[in-house]
Amino acid sequence: MGPLSGMKVVDLTHVMAGPTCTLMLADMGAEVIKIEKLPRGDDTRHSVPPKVGDEAASFLMMNRNKRGIVLDLKSPAGAEVLRRLVKTADVLVENFAPGAMERLGFGYEKLRQENPALIYCSLSGFGRTGPYKDRKGFDLVAQAMSGIMTFTGERPDGPPVKCGPPLSDITAGLLAAMGILAAYAHRLKTGQGQWVETSLFEAALVQTYWQSAIALATGVAPQAMGSAHPLNAPYQAFEASDGWIVVGGASQKHWGLTLEVLGAPQLATDPRFETGADRMGHLPELVEELSKRFRERPAAYWLEQLEAKGVPCGPVQNMLQALADPQTVARKMVVEVEHSTLGPVQTIGLPVKFSATPGKVRTGAPIYGEHTREVLREYGFKEEDIRAFEEQGAIHAASVPPNRDKVA
Repeated sequence: MGPLSGMKVVDLTHVMAGPTCTLMLADMGAEVIKIEKLPRGDDTRHSVPPKVGDEAASFLMMNRNKRGIVLDLKSPAGAEVLRRLVKTADVLVENFAPGAMERLGFGYEKLRQENPALIYCSLSGFGRTGPYKDRKGFDLVAQAMSGIMTFTGERPDGPPVKCGPPLSDITAGLLAAMGILAAYAHRLKTGQGQWVETSLFEAALVQTYWQSAIALATGVAPQAMGSAHPLNAPYQAFEASDGWIVVGGASQKHWGLTLEVLGAPQLATDPRFETGADRMGHLPELVEELSKRFRERPAAYWLEQLEAKGVPCGPVQNMLQALADPQTVARKMVVEVEHSTLGPVQTIGLPVKFSATPGKVRTGAPIYGEHTREVLREYGFKEEDIRAFEEQGAIHAASVPPNRDKVA
């Protein structure tokens, strides 16, 4: 199921960036074995509230389509299990602190000796080189140091503002998945694996293409503009009489059509607004002229008129409205998946569609240690070995009750 069916991924990641990467691979069909630490597992298991039943909603979202096992990698038995998994793996993904994998004996140079075809992917705060290579990284820090927090917000003299979603975490996960797939294509041609790495800092910088272009060209750091665009206008949110809408009327064609809708053709020949450069140069006046007109009628009226003219526009929706939007439903971006103890649970669907090899949300996130015994058996460990590992505290294996009575 999915274009990556048959790919074996050992997932040593936690929290957000790494799990985003392995989530993408799993959704496209890869077999992902998520390895969690003792005694508490992935930190997102404890990012509560909210919970769904006894499970953290954040963990459920990021770890569907993965099988979960629990190992103490510092123990000889835990290390033996991981070594056996990696020997036949296609991909290993990790986001430990810099140097941790080497100290555990699982650095790339060592693992490639036993598995030259291994694609080894590392995600970190700042990358494996440079003066900050030993720093731990968080999305908040990446957004701050990349400049994002200085041009996000309502006004230039306002406080620094973080983007709502963990921008650098999610972007780093997507970049890592892209890098793995590129390395996989290279391996299909040559048989050779390689080390792929990216960082939260670089992922945040990638989000600044427009602002970086401005800064590099002018020597001036862009500042916060609310919902407005740094290069084009009008391209922002406007308040209607009963709510907010966004309007993308920046091109000359769409600018003229927007003025038709607003009944303000005289603004087309106003020297302040004739060209895109003029409109950007007089943005406060432009916003004032348009805002007073948009406030005269409700959002539904403006959206209907703008759409009829072909002007890009849309309502500003909250999260519940977005998840219930007919387009969200039509694109199957909210789906239901069966969890082993909770029953049916809702989650975000696959954002990439394939005509010949569609991916699928197949299974819910694992409970802590759900597949430890199953995976160890598959990799040749005998029942007495598994019992001994448990007695040594090297693994944790859950007992999954056949409980289908709970409702997510």
